[in-house]
Amino acid sequence: MADIPLQVISENSVSERRITPSWSITQLKRKLEPVTGIPPSCQRISLKTASKETIPVEAADEDTTLLSSFPLSAYVELHIVDTRPANARVNLNDTSGVDKYVMPAEEYERKSDSVLAWKKAEKLGRFNPDAPSLEKAKIDAFDSEIKSRGIEVGKRCRVGGDDSRRGEIKYVGEVKEIPGSIGAWVGVQLDEPVGKNDGSIGGTRYWGTESALKHGVFVRPERVEAGDWPVLDDLEDMEEI
Repeated sequence: MADIPLQVISENSVSERRITPSWSITQLKRKLEPVTGIPPSCQRISLKTASKETIPVEAADEDTTLLSSFPLSAYVELHIVDTRPANARVNLNDTSGVDKYVMPAEEYERKSDSVLAWKKAEKLGRFNPDAPSLEKAKIDAFDSEIKSRGIEVGKRCRVGGDDSRRGEIKYVGEVKEIPGSIGAWVGVQLDEPVGKNDGSIGGTRYWGTESALKHGVFVRPERVEAGDWPVLDDLEDMEEI
């Protein structure tokens, strides 16, 4: 009789396995131990048929009772329950006590098939001989943008060309809490709570006090228009009633 593919399901694993109907229940349990981690004597097996009926896979004599005596069909579920007390089971999902291999930095640097080796070969990131000059050019460009736009702390401004995002410039400079960023950022306290923060980022406060309202935002200089941008009067355009 041909093997039948079944879905074997236990607390710690789900896998497709081919089951031979001529196996006895005892043989099945022995073969399931390395799959589920449950000793044969602690396995309670049930078969969930295509019609969703649950049938216990058990017998008075499991050494001679064959699996062919059960309604096996392709891809039905075979559920294995661990009958041991919870404190007697091995927690296969807990890796905290497992020794982990950490490759020494010197050995990693000597490898020729690593990401580091690829970056060196392609002259990327810190391995780019032009990286310092490119970084300085980027910083200088931000500084030039700040000067040309007249961006200064205390000035009124508009952010991103959006007339509803007006506010006051509260900070100009680097924000090290923004990952991978170099050069100056502009911190703006918006008139309305439509920002991203309250003047702090990554645990560092750049202005103001803690607030649940998000009036603060950090943007690059090219998104800031400094000038005469007074607070919008919501009632200005309303008709008299």
